[in-house]
Amino acid sequence: MPEHRSGSRSVTEPDDRHRRLADLLADMIPGAATFRVTLHDPTQAWPHPHARAYNTAGKPITLNRTQAITAARWIIRMYPEATWGDVYDFDLTTARLRRAVVVTAGRSR
Repeated sequence: MPEHRSGSRSVTEPDDRHRRLADLLADMIPGAATFRVTLHDPTQAWPHPHARAYNTAGKPITLNRTQAITAARWIIRMYPEATWGDVYDFDLTTARLRRAVVVTAGRSR
């Protein structure tokens, strides 16, 4: 496969900075395995960083407002090339960001 020379990285390619972020988030929220991140906080009418944490079984972990905003900001700043109008999952074990499959009212996007 030819090398891409534009200098931009794929959203899913982790490096040392991504690994350190995953380690920091794992320390901040014990038991978390995945963070779902978006700029559309359901309690706000305007774009606002928001994150939810899930354990390895996919069960939600309760975050306070500061934890949710801080985690979202850190992840968003680490991946400025992502289209933040979408929802993403940040996997703490692989330090990879991938677009989330969100199912709402029988529809997925």
